[in-house]
Amino acid sequence: MEWFQDWFDTKYYHILYQDRNDEEAQFFMRNLTSYLNLKKGSKLLDLPCGKGRHSIYLNSLGFNVTGADLSKNSIKHAKYFENDTLNFEVHDMREPFKTKFDAILNLFTSFGYFDQDKMNIEVLKNLKNGLSKDGVLVIDFMNVNHVKKHLIEEEIILKNEVEFHINRSIENGFIKKDIRFTTNNIEHHHQEYVRFLSLDTFKRYIEDANLKLKHTFGDYNLNSFNIENSNRLILVLE
Repeated sequence: MEWFQDWFDTKYYHILYQDRNDEEAQFFMRNLTSYLNLKKGSKLLDLPCGKGRHSIYLNSLGFNVTGADLSKNSIKHAKYFENDTLNFEVHDMREPFKTKFDAILNLFTSFGYFDQDKMNIEVLKNLKNGLSKDGVLVIDFMNVNHVKKHLIEEEIILKNEVEFHINRSIENGFIKKDIRFTTNNIEHHHQEYVRFLSLDTFKRYIEDANLKLKHTFGDYNLNSFNIENSNRLILVLE
């Protein structure tokens, strides 16, 4: 089982990340949909969507939204918010789509999970093939140069009386996070890791997937990308 198939489906993943900034996420969605000039009723795919925080907000802005994620538990939770223009489904991004979308959003560093370049490129091809004729793909990734400069190697985070011991490292082309905690006298160990993907590597992926890079942004204000100082690498592709 891949690390994300196990970890993302546990309740402890959601406990650790329960304080994600919804205001910041909504601010980003308003800026992004305005920049993309998406019309009300446009068909959007949020992949992976987790428990649906971006999807639900995008739907409130008037868009027809599908949220998809590999985690069955996350989708089960998200389905409580479904309506005529918002639906959620279990989907593996390594699999092609049957529906075409006006925009596909891959948010919050949800790319680069796989060991081999060809699999990450295959994911890009799947995303491309899920776009309508004039559709746009947005990938919101971290700026790996900024991460390397500001890496916190060891940290203890207390959430809901669970003490998470976290170690971070950059090894063999991956940014890794090692997570250990104990509950009910049971020791748990999970890992997160994504490829150390620079803009140059992304450009190679994009070319191999037959996509075009339209713009890059460096934060949720949509300021221009700076390779040293930007905290995000946001790619707009078509």
